[in-house]
Amino acid sequence: MEFLRPATWQEALAAKAAHPAALPIAGGTDVMVEINFDHRRPEHLLDLTRIGELYEWEAAGDTIALGASVPYARIMTELRDDLPGLALAAHTVASPQIRNRGGVGGNLGTASPAGDAHPALLAAGAEVEAESVRGSRRIPIDEFFTGVKRNALADDELIRAVHIRRAAGPQQFSKVGTRNAMVIAVCAFGLALHPDTRTVRTGIGSAAPTPVRAMAAEGFLNAALADGGFWDDPRTLTPSVAREFAELCAGACNPIDDVRGSADYRRHAVGVMARRTLGWAWESYRGTGRTERGAA
Repeated sequence: MEFLRPATWQEALAAKAAHPAALPIAGGTDVMVEINFDHRRPEHLLDLTRIGELYEWEAAGDTIALGASVPYARIMTELRDDLPGLALAAHTVASPQIRNRGGVGGNLGTASPAGDAHPALLAAGAEVEAESVRGSRRIPIDEFFTGVKRNALADDELIRAVHIRRAAGPQQFSKVGTRNAMVIAVCAFGLALHPDTRTVRTGIGSAAPTPVRAMAAEGFLNAALADGGFWDDPRTLTPSVAREFAELCAGACNPIDDVRGSADYRRHAVGVMARRTLGWAWESYRGTGRTERGAA
């Protein structure tokens, strides 16, 4: 195994172009596990830890450009107001040591259906900035996950940043596991209210071959909120609206049975999380509830 250690972003792109099968490593929180268990033996490891710009974030208007290697710990402390859904998800990632090393870029590169950041990114409508020696492009998060642990990156591309709009309304995240952190999610759910566009977006993790949105549930809720005038007059949502939304979210799942949970349990849990996160977010929007809640 050859270890490539570029000092600049341009050197990293050149190395990836020369060795398309090179496996990028930054925090190493996923890669080293796979190597230690002999699940992967790449010919080249591409170390990105010397590239400082990947560890920076900046605000540009209403958007946060989040460097691929900004650690979860910094997202929790520095971006909890701008990106509350992602900050809540970051709280559930592994241990403090892992949260100080791991970043969203690695989570996206691994593209695991159970990646903790994915539901929040889907709910927020993020874009992934991918770059190669050929140029740069932005991939909408809805198009990024192409299969189990597969993504839309070309062989010569690296993730430079993730672009996420600052929250215009409440965002929530919930995760089911044997404990809040240090565990792979049995399933997870993210929800974001977007009052500026009068829409709601969702994200579901570990309940389908890829992270997914509950599109039918979003369409139903968007129509219910608009037809009922709820955005202008944020009354308590009727139980029937919350129940239908939860059932449609559960119906968006395509889970499997495994050692962490059955398919039926995952569907049920997603429905429960959808109803709870909607309640938390809506009460926050109404101004009568808390702005944040922890993981379930």
